[in-house]
Amino acid sequence: MAQAAARHEASGFRFTDRLLAEAAKGRKAERTQARIQAAACRLLEDRAATELKVAEICAGAGLAHGTFYIYFRDVRHLMAQTLTAFVAFMQASMRGAARIGGRDRIRASNTAYFGLFEDNAGLMRCLVSRQDDFPEAAQAFQMLNRDWAQTVVEARLRQLAREGRAAPPREELMRRAYALGGMVDQYLIALLFGRDGTLAEISRDREAVVATLSLIWERGMEP
Repeated sequence: MAQAAARHEASGFRFTDRLLAEAAKGRKAERTQARIQAAACRLLEDRAATELKVAEICAGAGLAHGTFYIYFRDVRHLMAQTLTAFVAFMQASMRGAARIGGRDRIRASNTAYFGLFEDNAGLMRCLVSRQDDFPEAAQAFQMLNRDWAQTVVEARLRQLAREGRAAPPREELMRRAYALGGMVDQYLIALLFGRDGTLAEISRDREAVVATLSLIWERGMEP
């Protein structure tokens, strides 16, 4: 299990890499669309989605300006589709990490989530701070949070049943899962997007941060 987890982590969580790799297997149209999306993702690293320009995206993709409109109506349409696809990528990455994490699913999942934040800062910033601009992506992100909370709760209920321990009501565990997920989001947002020098100083050790987040999850889901 440990070797599998290491291979998974080493592969990275950069959405643009996966996007281009998958498109390379398809037709020219799929490759071109992926190049446009990847170029937009790169531009998001240092600007807001509302500041993206079609000309800049096409220049970054190495394509003629008019090519953009063959695939997308406008930048908003491009970002809605890209963010929705990114959420699906997040979900697959989290599930994959949990599956190969064995008994340490919480730590494996937190490692993956941290990696997704780090490797896709621009996309994550859009998801957590500009939800009103992209309702389709916001809905997909909400569904991801719901499905993940349910997964965590079901796993905890099965564990408590195996151990013969009384379990809190399901609704209570769901509230905790949502609250804990929100805490992790806010920590990573402040760490990666904020300007808090103290937080940055105490968070230099990545593995220690993952251990802290995992400890919060484990204790928060206890009866």
